[in-house]
Amino acid sequence: MSGALSPTFEPIAARPAPVRTDGLAAWVRGNLFNDWKTSAATLLIGGLLLWYLPQLLHWALLRAVWVPSADACRAAGAGACWGVVAEKYRLIIFGRYPFDEQWRPLVATLLMVGLLVASCSRAFWRPWLALLWVVVLAAFFALMYGNVLGLTKVETDRWGGLPLTILLASLSIVMAFPIALVVALGRRSDLPAIRSFCTLYVELVRGVPLISVLFMASFMFPLFMPQNVSIDVLIRVLVGITLFAGAYMAEVIRGGLQAIPKGQIEAAATLGLSYWQTQRMIVLPQALAMVVPGIMNNFISIFKDTSLVTIVSLYELTGALGLALNSDADWRPFKIEGYLFIALIYFGFCFAMSRYSLWVEKQVNKGKLR
Repeated sequence: MSGALSPTFEPIAARPAPVRTDGLAAWVRGNLFNDWKTSAATLLIGGLLLWYLPQLLHWALLRAVWVPSADACRAAGAGACWGVVAEKYRLIIFGRYPFDEQWRPLVATLLMVGLLVASCSRAFWRPWLALLWVVVLAAFFALMYGNVLGLTKVETDRWGGLPLTILLASLSIVMAFPIALVVALGRRSDLPAIRSFCTLYVELVRGVPLISVLFMASFMFPLFMPQNVSIDVLIRVLVGITLFAGAYMAEVIRGGLQAIPKGQIEAAATLGLSYWQTQRMIVLPQALAMVVPGIMNNFISIFKDTSLVTIVSLYELTGALGLALNSDADWRPFKIEGYLFIALIYFGFCFAMSRYSLWVEKQVNKGKLR
């Protein structure tokens, strides 16, 4: 054994340092220059932006006209005419609401937006939040409609602009969610009558466009009402949007319900939990957490679909813009700037909802990250 070769030490070759997966450089490398196709697309789009962005900035800012003068806008020619917004913003925001009373829809809108922000904050998730909704909605309608506390009466057909958009979207979302929840559970019911009724409702509503629903609610529904009985057009439109949104949202929730393993429901039955206890404590919390993106996507669609109520002579934000420009030939050529203004408003609300959806997703998925 003394003649055996002694083992020799062979060092392992140095390995490359690990690549950083966080920070700006890592994000750029992973998202913009991950492979040659991504790099080519990044360079192409970047080149187009470098070409068109300076022209856009010159049109939108450097050569733009900000004063509310149609003559100055026509004289400028090459720049945007933001003067149309400065001249018509009150008609765009508040529609045909009486000019001297527009402080009322302003206060009502601020109250409603504040209520929505509070409802999205965990600090306000208390039993008295429902009472706060009742109080704010009562104040909203009292301010908008008037005829109380010395306020002049303003009919609902003169409501418009941003207050009407927020009202229709908020109430439709709030009322459509419980309807969708019940319908989604009904479609999975073991009772044939309930399951058939819920399926019929969903298929009928999803089989027609929202414009048809609004048209029927506004023009055809009154034909079936008794004489001397009339329901306000705002209420009919609100019900139509709510039923339409509820059908689509029910399918989103049903997808989440189907993703729950059947074993969990059987385990709950073994523990002696009733049907509603199982749904409330086990099934619905998991199902709703799974479909948060789909539900928020439906909320955003409702907010944007309120622009269709113009066909029934309710001038929300988009309709109020058309009313403001079509009634004044001097400002009619500058529709692009007006539509960009309301597009910015829509983007602000929709972007806020999408950011809130991401926050909710992180909250409900904290348990899975442990």
